[in-house]
Amino acid sequence: MRVENLVISGQLYIVATPIGNLADISPRALAILTDVDLIAAEDTRHSRHLLQHYGINTPLQALHSHNEEKSAQQLLSKLQAGKSIALVSDAGTPLISDPGARLTRLAHQANIPVVAIPGASALIAALSVAGFSADQFYFAGFLPAKTQQRQKSLQALGKRPETAAFYEAPHRILACIEDAIEVIGAEREAALVKEISKCHETVYRATLAEIKAWLLDDPLRQKGEFVIIISAAETKKQDLDSDTQHLMQVLSKNLPLKQASQLGSEISGFNKKILYQYGLSLKDAD
Repeated sequence: MRVENLVISGQLYIVATPIGNLADISPRALAILTDVDLIAAEDTRHSRHLLQHYGINTPLQALHSHNEEKSAQQLLSKLQAGKSIALVSDAGTPLISDPGARLTRLAHQANIPVVAIPGASALIAALSVAGFSADQFYFAGFLPAKTQQRQKSLQALGKRPETAAFYEAPHRILACIEDAIEVIGAEREAALVKEISKCHETVYRATLAEIKAWLLDDPLRQKGEFVIIISAAETKKQDLDSDTQHLMQVLSKNLPLKQASQLGSEISGFNKKILYQYGLSLKDAD
């Protein structure tokens, strides 16, 4: 299905592209990429493969972390001159741990319309299959490469009252899981999601200790692009006094959980995130 007459001169389009399977792109995204004057790409060689697959001949210009300041200014000038530009990353939704924030900010400051063309996102796809609550979640992007800083980040993630997610590269995945075991604990539930929508797509949900053993059992499992999902820190019933537990039991039966947690916090003085997690445990027990 061909979508016609979408592109407007002088607009910046943020276009999500496939994270693996090239079929995971919308007709609208293809129409935008065909009709804009220019595509700003994180890696022009990578994006050219996608364009060639769909017979798109739109010119490309590089916009990556090493040239973003200079390239963003150049692209802004073209937008101000009436050119239409699509921004793409190597895979998924631009700006989610990818370059492009400077160009987008400059466009807003210059009153240039910025239009989202939704599509694939490794983060959202991983959360959807991991089996943990995603009503609230914390995304940490890529963790630091050095062990000490990475452990510090993991320690903070392990204490969060909501599901935590982050990306990791194949050459660091084993060290990252080992660090997580050290600072979060071997028995914490987690999910390793790799190669989403590709031939070797895998979702492995287990304890951190079991995930480490699984990676070591076959070195090929350490290859690919990873999203790691860490379960929320448990809120144990004994953390809340009996009156507060009863209060949340009553409120959560009569109100949406978010509203019940807010009201419960005002009445009891407990942090609303702790009450929210307790409320989730009540729902899970039903």
